Amino acid sequence: MPLMAVRPPSPVAVEPAALHARAMDNLRFIRQTMESATAFTAVSGWGVLIVGVTALAAAILASRQTSAEAWLGIWLGEAMLSFAIAGGATMRKARASRQPLISMPGKRFALSFAPPMMVGAVLTVALYRAGLASAIPGMWMLLYGTGIVTGGAFSVRVVPVMGLCFMAEGAAALFLPLAWRDALMAAAFGGLHMVFGFIIARRYGG
Repeated sequence: MPLMAVRPPSPVAVEPAALHARAMDNLRFIRQTMESATAFTAVSGWGVLIVGVTALAAAILASRQTSAEAWLGIWLGEAMLSFAIAGGATMRKARASRQPLISMPGKRFALSFAPPMMVGAVLTVALYRAGLASAIPGMWMLLYGTGIVTGGAFSVRVVPVMGLCFMAEGAAALFLPLAWRDALMAAAFGGLHMVFGFIIARRYGG
């Protein structure tokens, strides 16, 4: 009986395109996992956008006031309202994405954001008592922007950019006429919040 030559099986051709796509998917998954482990991604873009809308309303209302006390009261009320909106929206996004709010990135964000806010509160009282209320809008923008930059170092990339924009507008507000204060506040706390809130919502899942 003649022996038949046994041929080894032909190697299965692997499509380079399929391997490349699979490798890119793996790299994307690894990058997203590392980012979520080191960055506070629960910042709510929609919450930031809503804060911008309420700030525009506050700017319109504040521009109609004739006393520094009434003007200051409106903006302090807006500050408390905005923190409540942003905090509630952040908690909702964290629950929806199953991300622990009290995580290491979240703690770092809060600890970096809080000191400039506390300094701003103290300086608001000091400047008002010294009769320098005209410097308050610029100071608010500068310190709020500082808090966003320092806290945003532990968040998604667009957050520190928003903070830098606040700082730039705050620096300009310190040297521009007082008559521009409400327009500048509307552009910063209204416009910047709305623009960057929309960007965060679209790019980072709400």
